[in-house]
Amino acid sequence: MNDTLSTALSNILNAEKVGKQFCMIKPISKTIRIVLEIMKTNNYLGNIEYTENIRAGHAKVQLLGNINKCGSIKPRYNIKKEDYEKFEKRYLPAKDFGFLIVSTSKGVMSHIEAKEKKIGGRLLAYFY
Repeated sequence: MNDTLSTALSNILNAEKVGKQFCMIKPISKTIRIVLEIMKTNNYLGNIEYTENIRAGHAKVQLLGNINKCGSIKPRYNIKKEDYEKFEKRYLPAKDFGFLIVSTSKGVMSHIEAKEKKIGGRLLAYFY
């Protein structure tokens, strides 16, 4: 498994399209946890239950039916504070609809928070 973030987001999207209420994500990492928490704070996901074991652990995610599309961004583009609009046009369907997830020097956050703090970073994922 090369890209665990991409695998996790595609599992969520596939379960959402089928109409399931829960989705299991294996393996789980710190980055995937943060991405899931960002999606939860923006009301795209419900409760998340983490289970740790010797290897990497897994997460049980409650789906709310709010996700139209989500995915990881490959290659992970470097982005300046002035370039957010360009990537919003590329990955999101409309202005102020959906979120880009950015890894910055201040941590992983949505592109809206990064705009407010006026910092750039690397694009990780998108969802709407």
